[in-house]
Amino acid sequence: MKVLIAPDSFKGSMDALSVAQAIEKGILKVSPETDTVILPMADGGEGTMINLVQATEGHVVDVQSVDPLNRSIKSKYGITGDGKTAIIELATSSGIDLLKDDELNPMITTTYGTGLLIKDALAQGIKDFIICLGGSATNDAGVGLLQALGYQFLDENGLPLELGGQYINRLATIDERKVMPEVKDANFEIACDVTNPFIGANGASYIFGAQKGATKEMIKSLDNGLEHFANIVEKQKSMSIHYIEGAGAAGGTAGGMLAFLNAELKRGIELVVDFVKFRDLLKQEQIDLIITGEGKIDGQTAGGKVISGICQLAKENDIPTIALGGSVEGELSELYTQGLTAAFSITNGPMNLNDAMTNSAYLIERQAEQVFRTLIRNIK
Repeated sequence: MKVLIAPDSFKGSMDALSVAQAIEKGILKVSPETDTVILPMADGGEGTMINLVQATEGHVVDVQSVDPLNRSIKSKYGITGDGKTAIIELATSSGIDLLKDDELNPMITTTYGTGLLIKDALAQGIKDFIICLGGSATNDAGVGLLQALGYQFLDENGLPLELGGQYINRLATIDERKVMPEVKDANFEIACDVTNPFIGANGASYIFGAQKGATKEMIKSLDNGLEHFANIVEKQKSMSIHYIEGAGAAGGTAGGMLAFLNAELKRGIELVVDFVKFRDLLKQEQIDLIITGEGKIDGQTAGGKVISGICQLAKENDIPTIALGGSVEGELSELYTQGLTAAFSITNGPMNLNDAMTNSAYLIERQAEQVFRTLIRNIK
């Protein structure tokens, strides 16, 4: 029997590789002869970088960068095992979790730090990028990111704009003469699971501004700034980013990247599935069973999480799929429709969240063992 073990991380507790190894350990306790294949997965959100690094036997690069308030910090990005692709999570340098609540202010936060990570990878000869946009503290249209790569955003006096969303209204022209030459040969796949346009009532500022610290007045100003930016882009580059689906991701960073880089938006799970060649693996390896999992399984899991994507592909190939979760809650009918066979919580009795997270490796291993004992019994 060949079992593909392809979980996401259990957020705050274990990375995807550790989860997979715990599942494998439980399986092999029951059936040492079982052939297991481990493939850490991700959905394009937090943890995607380390999961893809582990899945491809790559490595992590430590870099000096800046946080959303342009303060020096140590940051990192991943390079895949073949040395060809950099995986960068915007949240690592430009994320909301890097700031205290009283520091949140999208008028002044910047994506410059994320641009420094891209710049470092370009300097190392990397040409292919996966950029994960979740968790931003910014609303600067990706201008900071682009400034780090050499793009000059100038006001009517020909002076460079300062960092932060509040200055975009002053943009008069964009000078690309000092852009790193490596940029033109680079390709960017953007993991983006939001559908919000660049501007308007459903755009970046109005939908996400408040959670980043913006008042109603700030939100209106920021949206005006993004509209002004989009108008300049359309005038200078003959490209309208105003209402592109997903362009509002990360405070408009997706739109800015689409306008100035060789970039393409993809749903996170689809990007990861394609990157790790998941479909080819299912066809070539003759998988009999898939065991996946993530920290919480509920009704929202069907909306683009790892388990959802795996179930749909497994169903296409008529492969049963079992999911393990730190908790399993609510109505899962959509997941069953997508191809899930069954879901099991790893908790084995009443316990608080801290206890479950502390003992997650043991609990995952134990539940995987119990599930596999049932399966082996039925198979025999």
